[in-house]
Amino acid sequence: MAEIILLTGKAAPLPGSDQKSGIDKRPVDRPLALGPEGFSGDEQADRRVHGGPEKAVHHYPFDHYAAWREELGLLRPAEPPGVSHPRTPVEYLESREIRGLLDAPGAFGENISTRGLTEADVAVGDIFRLGSALVQVSQGRQPCWKLNRRFGVETMARRVQESGRTGWYYRVLEPGIVAPGDRLELVDRVAPDWTLRRLWHALYVDRLNLGELQGIAALDILAEGWRRYAVRRLESGRVEDWSKRLEGSA
Repeated sequence: MAEIILLTGKAAPLPGSDQKSGIDKRPVDRPLALGPEGFSGDEQADRRVHGGPEKAVHHYPFDHYAAWREELGLLRPAEPPGVSHPRTPVEYLESREIRGLLDAPGAFGENISTRGLTEADVAVGDIFRLGSALVQVSQGRQPCWKLNRRFGVETMARRVQESGRTGWYYRVLEPGIVAPGDRLELVDRVAPDWTLRRLWHALYVDRLNLGELQGIAALDILAEGWRRYAVRRLESGRVEDWSKRLEGSA
């Protein structure tokens, strides 16, 4: 299966905001302990919405980077990207410099980067051996406004959501040690029909499909917060407002 690049980061002030972020992840060159709350040394600034047992590890496919380089290369960002602790100095005001952010993994705050696995391949509940740890896909990623600051593109979070190129999270079933270059080995599939692509389509495209919402609400292996979205839509007949998450505040 897929060989991983392992990344972690520290929480640091996010330029243009009074909040901190741990979005700037960097590759590590040594083994790390992985426990229920994530990798040793990795930080998330706002623990209300980032991190925790159902978001212990974030996986973003490097397969998506080429599409983002092409799409963002056509834009001129509204403001400089909010890199938590800057990489090599670049001005970030030209499209070629946005592409530079996408030359290597870490642009989306991921802990794991791979090639060959995307949301179309991976399903909720899939169990993987990662180093000596055992992890399980718990939910997709709901992008937030910090991506807008990261890329200097005020609609970046919404673009990620609408593209379906969101990445996903794992919960940790068995703690262990993970090293760069370890392989993500599929062990079991609990709900193979519920790919992350299907889940994304139900929540963000065909948003009031009663059959799909009922299936999501009954999908016990899915993180509880995501099942609640389905339950609320079934009860109210309405889709929740995403503007605060996607647009945030200055």
